[in-house]
Amino acid sequence: MDPLILGLLVAIITILILFSGVSVAIGLLIVSAGFLIVFDGVRSLELMPEILFGHLNNFALLSIPMFIIMGSSIASTRAGADLYEALERWLTRVPGGLVISNLGACALFAAMSGSSPATCAAIGKMGIPEMRKRGYPDSIAAGSIAAGGTLGILIPPSVTMIVYGIATETSIGRLFLAGVIPGLLLVGLFMAWSLYATWRSGDRSLLNSRSYTWRERFEILPRVLPFIAIILGVLYSMYGGIATPSETAAVGALLCLLIAMIIYKLWNPRDLWLILRDSTKESVMILFIIAAAGVFSYMLSSLFITQSIAEWIGTLDVNRWVLMATVNLFLLIAGFFLPPVAVILMAAPILLPIIITAGFDPIWFAVVLTINMEIGLISPPVGLNLYVINGIAPDISLKTILWGSLPFVVCMMLAILLLCLFPGLATWLPTYVMGVGL
Repeated sequence: MDPLILGLLVAIITILILFSGVSVAIGLLIVSAGFLIVFDGVRSLELMPEILFGHLNNFALLSIPMFIIMGSSIASTRAGADLYEALERWLTRVPGGLVISNLGACALFAAMSGSSPATCAAIGKMGIPEMRKRGYPDSIAAGSIAAGGTLGILIPPSVTMIVYGIATETSIGRLFLAGVIPGLLLVGLFMAWSLYATWRSGDRSLLNSRSYTWRERFEILPRVLPFIAIILGVLYSMYGGIATPSETAAVGALLCLLIAMIIYKLWNPRDLWLILRDSTKESVMILFIIAAAGVFSYMLSSLFITQSIAEWIGTLDVNRWVLMATVNLFLLIAGFFLPPVAVILMAAPILLPIIITAGFDPIWFAVVLTINMEIGLISPPVGLNLYVINGIAPDISLKTILWGSLPFVVCMMLAILLLCLFPGLATWLPTYVMGVGL
């Protein structure tokens, strides 16, 4: 059978199996095993265990559970609420300080936790009721937190970036740096839209926050500065040549646990057990998907599907930006139905050769891909962040949350356009800090 037709058949069957409700990892293994048996014979299955465990034999993978423990320990405390409160007290004189505080808190908490749902839950629990109490429209209150939560997979340290780096054998340090400026760009776009939407609502008084004394501003700092210091320390260790990403993640996880125990009195063994249990479950899920995706990639390569698709794309006489627009559309649709980790692991083996052949930077593409995944987090039918917000504020309808988040989707699309026009937004910082990549 022609490899291109076979590739189409693989895509259709994979989509059908994943839509059946089977977990992503199991679904990938079923598809891989089925096609290998049909086209390479039963003996091809003898390699599956070796491939499955071989993709887990990577020292960089240790950073995933460590960063997850780091985020879980922060999310289990009042760090999110304290971070939000600290920003509100210090930004009180800024017009629209409350909505800016919420988005700023989302950005900082995203950097600490690396998780979008955790960011939504931690900041939303305090931010949404406060904004509604002061008269902000429900759509702005809910939409800004839902969108702000998506920053968790872009602003470093990001588990999504780690997965992309492992799947494509790209420097994780460069990927982390590549997400900084686009992440700040998105925060700026989100803040600009929130202020405009608040001003357009007609109640100018919403743009003025209550005042705080200097004592009230300083008394909150000891609760949040240690966490921020840990993030800065982790990044400095990584880029200062002191330690590898996995080593810095391990130290960061330990320090976050200690601070949660010391500052937030998280001494109860049951609470600590819940952090480790939930972190282990999430880590195993991600690692299982990575291993299964490795088998899936082997199947695509063994049947010459990946090579044929890349060769076919290379022969197309189309503008490379038309090609990039097509890739973005594919990623956008995939992000509507699948979690970011699954999309990256399934698509990277096919898309990366195409991207490189077309002359695009793989580091730059990682940021574009991640923003596409962010859009999926606040878009139906999956839209995980939408349901997290709905769980926090059940009296706000899902429709209102969706309409409130749509303008932020436009902001993300604008960010992708800006990245296409000015690729240096993603590539300048990694090059400046780490030199020209090989």
